[in-house]
Amino acid sequence: MKTKNIILYFIGILVLCSCNDMFSPADENNRQEDAMYEESKYAHGLLIYAYGRLPYLTTTQTDIATDDAATNTTSGSLWEMATTEGKWKSDNDPMSQWDACKDGIQYVNLFLTKVDKVKWAPSAASKQQMFIDRLKGEALGLRALFYYYLLMAHGGYADDGILYGVPLLTEPEDGSSDFNQPRATFAECVQQCFTDCDNAMSLLPYDYVDAGSIDEIPAAYRNLGAELSGYNLVFGAKSFGLLSGKIAEAIKAQVALLAASPAFREQSGVTSAQAATLAANVLKGIGGLEGFDPTGNIWYKNKTKLELSAAEMPEMLWREDHHKNADQEKENFPPTLYGNGRVNPSQNLVDAFPMRSGLPITAPNSGYDPQNPYANRDPRLSDNVLVNGTSFRRTVVITGNYPNEKSETDDNLNKKPGYSTHTGYYLLKLLRDDVNPQPSSLIEQQHIYPRIRYTEIFLAYAEAANDAWGPKADPTGVGFTAYDVIKAIRERAGLATNEIGQPLAEGDVYLEECATDQTKMRDLIRNERRIELCFENKRFWDLRRWLLPINEPIRGMNIDRNEETGELTYTVIEVEKRAYDNSYQCYGPIPKGEVLKWSKLKQNKGWE
Repeated sequence: MKTKNIILYFIGILVLCSCNDMFSPADENNRQEDAMYEESKYAHGLLIYAYGRLPYLTTTQTDIATDDAATNTTSGSLWEMATTEGKWKSDNDPMSQWDACKDGIQYVNLFLTKVDKVKWAPSAASKQQMFIDRLKGEALGLRALFYYYLLMAHGGYADDGILYGVPLLTEPEDGSSDFNQPRATFAECVQQCFTDCDNAMSLLPYDYVDAGSIDEIPAAYRNLGAELSGYNLVFGAKSFGLLSGKIAEAIKAQVALLAASPAFREQSGVTSAQAATLAANVLKGIGGLEGFDPTGNIWYKNKTKLELSAAEMPEMLWREDHHKNADQEKENFPPTLYGNGRVNPSQNLVDAFPMRSGLPITAPNSGYDPQNPYANRDPRLSDNVLVNGTSFRRTVVITGNYPNEKSETDDNLNKKPGYSTHTGYYLLKLLRDDVNPQPSSLIEQQHIYPRIRYTEIFLAYAEAANDAWGPKADPTGVGFTAYDVIKAIRERAGLATNEIGQPLAEGDVYLEECATDQTKMRDLIRNERRIELCFENKRFWDLRRWLLPINEPIRGMNIDRNEETGELTYTVIEVEKRAYDNSYQCYGPIPKGEVLKWSKLKQNKGWE
């Protein structure tokens, strides 16, 4: 890992004096800081660099370090962290956000000191002010986002019993800075995130859409002489995808949910009622449950919607687009379909999917049959996980210990190390069945990856609202309750229906049972979040903020066939142990090198 606090000084010098990798060099390759104020692209490069440090992953990665999945390769930092005792250390932290997010903050802080002085639109006062406001708003929203990820990865209790966040930096560091800064409290960091989000929302449009008339332009800009074309140039649809007021509002809600979670709530200064209200504010922007996307749970396999623009995809609050590729499919298709079978869903996750009736498989009257385990299950199971006997891309995939209908197959459990499933399951979530990763017949398709989904915000509201007021209370008058949200999610999934999709006469019995018990509803909400957001790199953080056990062994399914009768026998197996220590590893470490360098930087309890 690089020596971050020393590098920051050189980042500032390089950006201000050369920026060779962003723009053509000035005469004699000797560009001074004053050039930034005359050349807007030069200054904008600082903000572009901050965007380049966005902490979002674009493939399924961290789930293999949780109870939701394993991987078929016995190498890699995440696999070692999860399976080998003592491998996750303060000087070996694959989940660290320290360097990238602090880099992003430095770029933002440097940009904020320059933005007001740059000639963004010298010929028009209105455009000049609009550019300043938008760019400043983007920067503040990004800073809140970077601190949010730093809090998830590095917030925790020190030996003095205080819940700390990270050092709060709102000014750029340079050669004269005091780098030996203490960690601010977690509560102080949260309040800075809130302040940045609020300021961003005051400067940014709620969404980037073209104004249709001069009357739609805010009065402050009209008074400066703004015209429709100029306003739309700065705040219109062409800017869609940049950080907006809506996105800043969602980031604030995410920060609040984290702060109100069991791991942080005692000293965060944020209550579940506040977190629920902030999530509700986001959802009001789409009309609450009226804006709930009826196909949002299968966004990744809805080929028509995948080709739509971001503005036309109602499930996505913020997303990242990718050009046509076959990367995820190459990594995760079964080997008979020319994939590496890399991410293997666990039996732990498969067991979390209820029966089609909505009852958990552990319920005495659920009808679950351990020797026919995939019958009458939640339809989301077959959307997300490829189970034994699934026909996929005109191929019957056999994950058991017997050949498929044609020949021996490398899809069998542990048949071909590094390619075959390690758990008896393959991944389907995020993959497209119209991709062919075969090198000689390669077919690539458009992919997207969600940064923030509306379903995530609905689940955040349900979690916080239930914790604050119970399943069916709505004291803020938002128009829906935790119960209403979970009911909508489960109805969308097709629960409480028969095999042809008709509603059961008795309805969703389990949901109604949970609606009378706050603790049961809490567990149901957490399970729905696990299912809806699986393989989107959420589970690692969720387990820790909920203070749930993180060392649950990973289980899989071994399937044998009687060659005389054809009868299948299903046996749950232990695949690998998790090496985490529940006593302290719900909080991640501060990088050891930083603690050794800076005497004021306290380490989280339990980490060396």
